[in-house]
Amino acid sequence: MEENLPVFLRERLLKEYKKDIVEKIILGYMQKRKVTLRVNTIKMKEDELENFLINSKINYSKVSFYSSAYILENIREEEIRNWEFYKEGKIYLQSLSSMLPPLVLEPKAKENILDMAAAPGGKTTQISALSENTALITACEKNKIRYERLEYNVNKQGAKGINLMRIDARNLSDFFSFDKILLDAPCSGSGTLNLKNENIEKNFTEELIERSVKLQETLLKKAIKILKVGGELIYSTCSILKEENEDLLERILNKNLELIPIANNIFENVPKLPVKLEGTLCVMPNELYEGFFVAKIRKKN
Repeated sequence: MEENLPVFLRERLLKEYKKDIVEKIILGYMQKRKVTLRVNTIKMKEDELENFLINSKINYSKVSFYSSAYILENIREEEIRNWEFYKEGKIYLQSLSSMLPPLVLEPKAKENILDMAAAPGGKTTQISALSENTALITACEKNKIRYERLEYNVNKQGAKGINLMRIDARNLSDFFSFDKILLDAPCSGSGTLNLKNENIEKNFTEELIERSVKLQETLLKKAIKILKVGGELIYSTCSILKEENEDLLERILNKNLELIPIANNIFENVPKLPVKLEGTLCVMPNELYEGFFVAKIRKKN
């Protein structure tokens, strides 16, 4: 399996991380990830799911940082899709790593929040649930098929107060103004690679990384422009390459922006990779987590 790892990626990882860490990353790429999901608290309480799991003899565990997140042991996603809970939008299959950005965003009631690249809607609906369905959310998606998936999930999850826009967020009017913005940016996906996939070298290329960085930079600049003074921006990717993460932020950060450290004690049990920018979070891929990066930025003036 390890032979499926593109040579250029191994070289990049060895430049950015120590050899023993790179070996752990590659091991993470080989793992079959456990099934994880989130209770949609707009429609259901956690204990309702727990009683069902116990009665169904399904082994589960939870994570310390999020009471709505569950790790299931002896079941497959295909089986869960047949549950009434799933069909009714009371639960949402979602990776633990992708649950992190909305938690770092800390949405509050009545806040005006932008989700810049929202499809398929996992984070959008999680933001809504975290704000008890009271945040005013604008969710953007430019691709027609992905937009339809976003719309379907928002409706299925019962999320209210969401303004769906089929638009490239880079083209949003500068007259918009938001209290908080989530930019879960399109990226190379270097944190989510599966070495069982024999087509990695065809799909994961240096050109993809370069294209991703350019898009990420333009989206970040737009986000900063339409963020209110005093507002907060969460930047995240499912990449563990520094050029899509810390290197990009170092170019963007200026005297009008400050990096807000992500509280390490909240996510102390999350496997982490070393970061160049203190206060940012980079998750190491393993059997529970995808590789993921999260940073929090405040606009000062």
